[in-house]
Amino acid sequence: MRTRAAVIFGVGRDWEVVDVDLDDPGPGEVLVRTRAAGLCHSDEHILQGDMTPPEDLIAEAGMESPFPMIGGHEGSGEVVAVGEGVRRVQVGDHVAVSFFPTCGECHYCVTGRQNLCDMGANAFLPGMITDGRRAHRLADGTPADPVLKLGTFAEHMLLSEDSVVRVEPDIPFTPAALVSCGVATGWGSAVRRADVRPGDTVVVVGTGGVGMNAVQGAAMAGARHVVAVDLVEWKREQAHTFGATHTAGSIDEALPLVQQLTRGRGADAVILVPGLMTGDLVAPALAMTAKGGSVVVTAIANIMATEVSMGLFDLAMSQKAVKGTVFGACNPRTDIPDLLGMYTDGKLRLDELVTRTYSLDDINQGYEDMRRGNNLRGVIVFD
Repeated sequence: MRTRAAVIFGVGRDWEVVDVDLDDPGPGEVLVRTRAAGLCHSDEHILQGDMTPPEDLIAEAGMESPFPMIGGHEGSGEVVAVGEGVRRVQVGDHVAVSFFPTCGECHYCVTGRQNLCDMGANAFLPGMITDGRRAHRLADGTPADPVLKLGTFAEHMLLSEDSVVRVEPDIPFTPAALVSCGVATGWGSAVRRADVRPGDTVVVVGTGGVGMNAVQGAAMAGARHVVAVDLVEWKREQAHTFGATHTAGSIDEALPLVQQLTRGRGADAVILVPGLMTGDLVAPALAMTAKGGSVVVTAIANIMATEVSMGLFDLAMSQKAVKGTVFGACNPRTDIPDLLGMYTDGKLRLDELVTRTYSLDDINQGYEDMRRGNNLRGVIVFD
């Protein structure tokens, strides 16, 4: 079938909304009519070149260029067709996508770590997860693979059934989209990866669509102090709505505040969610962390970045930890429905995250608003 999608043709170029042809669903595949797609910062990292190797290295390695690429990996929609053997969903089901597929059978899935499913290693390779074929093409026949095998910036998505999670039909599509990436990643960074406990002091550096949910998760886990750090004043103001008890404009400003709040002990957890992660942020985060505490690195860094500054003596002798996280260490098939259940119960704020909605044709304006710090989360809404 033919549909419309926002495609990126190279680093530094604007999104272009063009016609795209999709195969019919094959075995284990589903066709989804997209209803909502979050404008996540990760797609901006692709546009800026942070998530793709430089072109000269791609050529030197004999690899295929990842461009053109259908954007988007946070979204929801309605199943309109299924291929042979599909078991988890049927036509008419409402679904949230999962940017890491979950097979349910590999070592990581069966040990409760679906976010590390072995199928996720294929998410950055060309072709469908199911059989490797190039099932997404531009009108001239050029292959255009979707981001993380999803491509939510399109009116329709051809997906593996392992990349969708059924949600209740009374859940609005926009909150269903948000939990598929930003909400789960931020909330889980606090609740799952940082293991925030009642009475803890937590610092969240960066309060965009992911960081604000780390604030929310820390508060829901019972943290006594939640310090939200952001350069943008109105985001700091919004952070109080999501559970922040204190705010600061920088890590340097947060450090004496945390020392005062904890009587010199430091934060139990510091969660790093800046727009772009850089190695020089780790040392001041560790300096703000208490003995036995954790620094959780949630934000994406440039794929070629390898240098980190930290005090190794302090790391060892104070028994601190630096942890990475994918999807907030959440399990898509259980945590997506659970988060939406908390939303319907009035315990998790999702509607308040959406600053503006856009049409697919306005995607470049949506990302410009994000760059300017005008949005917590912008969302493309499809008619």
